[in-house]
Amino acid sequence: MTTKIRRYLFAAAIQTFLAAGLSTASFGQSAEYDVPFLTVRDIGSENGPSPYFGDARSTLRAGRCLAQRADTGGLLAVLDNGPAFIREQLLSINKVDVQLPADLLDSVQAEHSGSPALYVHGYAISFEKGCRRAALLQRNAGLDGRMVWFTWPSDGDVANYVQDEVDLYWSVPDIADAIIELNTRSVTDSGVDVIGHSLGGRGVALALQDIAYRFPEIRLGKVVLLAPDMDFEIFARLAPRIASIAESITIYVNDEDRPLALSAQLHGYPRLGQAANDVAALGAVEVIEVSRLPDESASGHLYHIHNTKVGSDLDQLLNEGLHASERTGLLQIGPNAWSLVPD
Repeated sequence: MTTKIRRYLFAAAIQTFLAAGLSTASFGQSAEYDVPFLTVRDIGSENGPSPYFGDARSTLRAGRCLAQRADTGGLLAVLDNGPAFIREQLLSINKVDVQLPADLLDSVQAEHSGSPALYVHGYAISFEKGCRRAALLQRNAGLDGRMVWFTWPSDGDVANYVQDEVDLYWSVPDIADAIIELNTRSVTDSGVDVIGHSLGGRGVALALQDIAYRFPEIRLGKVVLLAPDMDFEIFARLAPRIASIAESITIYVNDEDRPLALSAQLHGYPRLGQAANDVAALGAVEVIEVSRLPDESASGHLYHIHNTKVGSDLDQLLNEGLHASERTGLLQIGPNAWSLVPD
């Protein structure tokens, strides 16, 4: 029996277990995750698909999403040895507090003395799914206390890719404004760190291009694009402009990223988050390949939340400020490219 089949059967067994009335709500709660957020989603209806925020466009709002992991008792050891993505299924949204954006950012600033980090999610992400995954990234990369999640009006439906693209483009000015506002609140010289995953990475790149044009003297912190769903050659043209305002740019890629392979077929051009591109053309941009790591998800697209090696590398990059040549666990494979290697 192959590893993938064993993982599938394990996941199916857990899903059956949870569906049999033993959902996360059936267990005592523990391990609370506090995720500050900014959003341009509409307020959801109690009778709609989301009791919190929906998938329509709206004005900027903010708040805190509180997620909790079920206390599974003796089952926890079994789950920890199973597929990493099961941990997401054990998270539930306990509470959402809505605040004014200025009040939310004031509280984040008061709670953390360092620079903030803005994270923008990818496509097919509902508010609830986005909160769970933001919580996992926050914990995996050691960003507790300083990460603010920006959630744009994604439909949360894998069939609505084109509409998500349009809503992402619509959200770019708000992403840019959020980056600028957080940068003004940074108490360090490096400025705000900016993180984008998948389609959110495209939104980050476009927002940074806009910022560089309007505010060429601004200085931001580290830019990190995780599995970015963006045309590689378009990014290569924008990279010098983004690099002029960022402390550094790091891109994570994977040659087994299935959603990006589909996106490349749809668009007709390779995606920035795929591993076969001529990354030497990106100059000072540092590229981290994760293809050698065990596949912790069926898609090969969620390593930033499911793989602890990626989390450790992000921690060294974002919290310790180390370049790839200074971080542990990396093997240099090109002039500006490194590979994360298994233990």
